[in-house]
Amino acid sequence: MIYRHRVGIREYRFEGLAQLMARATPLRSGDVLAGIAASSAEERVAAMRALAEVPLKRFLEEWLIPYESDEVTRLIADRHDPQAFEPVADLCVGEFRDWLLSDSADETALAALRQGLTPEMTAAVSKLMRVQDLILVARKCRVVSRFRNTLGLGGRLSTRLQPNHPTDDPSGIAASLVDGLLYGNGDAVIGINPATDNVPAVARLLHMLDEVIRSYEIPTQSCVLTHVTNTLQVIEQGAPVDLVFQSIAGTQKANESFGISLSLLREAHEAGLSLRRGSVGDDLMYFETGQGSALSADAHHGVDQQTCEARAYAVAREFRPLLVNTVVGFIGPEYLYDGKQIIRAGLEDHFCAKLLGVPMGCDICYTNHAEADQDDMDMLLTLLGNAGINFIMGIPGSDDVMLNYQTTSFHDALYARQVLGLRPAPEFEAWLERMGIFDAAGRIAVAEQLPAPFARALEALR
Repeated sequence: MIYRHRVGIREYRFEGLAQLMARATPLRSGDVLAGIAASSAEERVAAMRALAEVPLKRFLEEWLIPYESDEVTRLIADRHDPQAFEPVADLCVGEFRDWLLSDSADETALAALRQGLTPEMTAAVSKLMRVQDLILVARKCRVVSRFRNTLGLGGRLSTRLQPNHPTDDPSGIAASLVDGLLYGNGDAVIGINPATDNVPAVARLLHMLDEVIRSYEIPTQSCVLTHVTNTLQVIEQGAPVDLVFQSIAGTQKANESFGISLSLLREAHEAGLSLRRGSVGDDLMYFETGQGSALSADAHHGVDQQTCEARAYAVAREFRPLLVNTVVGFIGPEYLYDGKQIIRAGLEDHFCAKLLGVPMGCDICYTNHAEADQDDMDMLLTLLGNAGINFIMGIPGSDDVMLNYQTTSFHDALYARQVLGLRPAPEFEAWLERMGIFDAAGRIAVAEQLPAPFARALEALR
């Protein structure tokens, strides 16, 4: 179908919904690299005006990637709930934006709408929104998940404690782990990116993390971020697997480049459930995503990178995850060139995921060759904290010494909690108080000496 909009004496034509969506997307380097971005600000505005007039029902009639050739499209189509969609079925994209910003779209209404929305609908409406719009609507969405604690509750901000080490040295990992716990980090997960990604190394790290969590009775969960096939192997070997991790994308071809399929994820999900290691819930999948992954695999099918990213959330939603996060600036400036593009992308990702019912976090990060710095990350952290992000990363000094990128630190989580009046997950907060790490007001307790268990742990590392 051809979409048109006139600006002055010039008429802009957009050949199909995928091209219209791409041209309406705020400027980002990945879409320029793919050759699908608007050629000018005027064309972008024309595309946005044309997109605003598209009925939401059109997204159920014109699939951006064909149903017959893409299992993610089939998942989106087959899981769509017409009854949940009914309240907004007669709206166009622009009207949908207005409704989302209205008082009628409260937490209850948005939760009821989740299964009626497709990722393409959420991506489309996000393209018409200012930063404050993305924050306001996302803040109204509450997505709660549970394993050994409860994540995503109102007034809470959780963190992934990420004690990576360039050689997977147990002492180095343990030192970072203790440091993070003493700053109140780790309620979302204690998650390690292994430097040596093989099954024996993964098993060793899992046993180490399990011993720490059991020894100190920490109400949290562990994860070694290895390929899902490695996780299946260590489960078969009896390793203590809490969360099953996998990077995912929004097209079948991109997921194939990761070596995965929906059937493989289902197998891994069932294997994780069979272990019954959760205490307050069984949400055990952990997914990571990021704008640009489909393009980097030459698997975007002419669809803009933000819409491809939103489609990944349909994959995540299928498996009731505990955690999902966009590693927003990690792929590099080829896809998100500078701080402004990274900030906008992080807010878009969070907005789309929350509308779709995904428990969303963000790795607020950048690579050292991007036109971004820690001030940009402070801005995104503050904006996402106001938008109700479920969790962020906590890393010593903001500098991941294994992955070599810049992200948020233990101190950044303290800042966000203090300034925005947020607290850790309730079970974890109670543990912090019992251990004497936090006081009853949620502040770091000032003591003359470390809590005895941590003092012994640090002594053992010397």
